[in-house]
Amino acid sequence: MKEQDHAFLEYVIKALVDNQEAVEITRTVDQLGVLLTLTVAPEDMGKIIGKDGNIAKALRTLLRVVGMKHNARVNLKINEPVGGKRQYTELKTVDQALDELGA
Repeated sequence: MKEQDHAFLEYVIKALVDNQEAVEITRTVDQLGVLLTLTVAPEDMGKIIGKDGNIAKALRTLLRVVGMKHNARVNLKINEPVGGKRQYTELKTVDQALDELGA
């Protein structure tokens, strides 16, 4: 049986995304509370994060409320998809950057 926080998150996320089959939620419990880890299709990340992260913040707030109702601290982690926009590139020196520009 799914816990209520897991079921709530799954219901909301599947209502937001286009690719419902790609939604994966894992639930772990430790001394700090409950951690729900969410993975969605890369093309659906924007729908989950929202402008300035507002949807993600709202999801976290709602999960905290659901957790309070059941005396649990609930946190949400959203997995970054492989090839996501926040891929970090190697830092270059000014000379390397100028060489690439052909200056």
